[in-house]
Amino acid sequence: MKNIVIFGAPGSGKGTQSDLLVKKYGFKHISTGDVLRAEIQNGTELGKTAKGFIDQGQLIPDELMIDILASVYDSLCPCEGVIFDGFPRTVPQAEALDKMLSERGTAVSGMLELDVPEEMLMERLIARGKSSGRADDNAETIAKRLTVYHNQTAPLIAWYEAAGKRHSVKGYGALEEINAALCEVIDQF
Repeated sequence: MKNIVIFGAPGSGKGTQSDLLVKKYGFKHISTGDVLRAEIQNGTELGKTAKGFIDQGQLIPDELMIDILASVYDSLCPCEGVIFDGFPRTVPQAEALDKMLSERGTAVSGMLELDVPEEMLMERLIARGKSSGRADDNAETIAKRLTVYHNQTAPLIAWYEAAGKRHSVKGYGALEEINAALCEVIDQF
């Protein structure tokens, strides 16, 4: 079984590439945003607890997020593999994910980093905002999201590098070329 962390800044194409990888390999896709919305909508105990934090404008504690992910992971497996999209976002979350997978006799196979220049990320996200109407895809909010990414999430690059699990792929150009580069890495796991 392959457990893959798809990684990159907002607008790097994680969701798009995850969808293509799911189709090709039959992997399951765990998007933390989708998972949280589903848990809350389904009224699960974990969802109710998460909603309490969200309603108070607070971030969901790492322990709760891991409990939610573990529950979803267990419901999806056994399977060919799982793509984690949007998690981990910090080194403590990566450590918690490793522990959760270890308890299940497995591990992260690799971290696939979609590397995209920042000016291209801004262009992509602004274009997405215009076409989708997403309120958070405006220049000011995008700049804030990229700052948070650089300050909190980017340290994971060095963490996965030190673990020998970081695989950087050029995240711009033809969609098919990006996907082929990702598949080449996955086929080596």
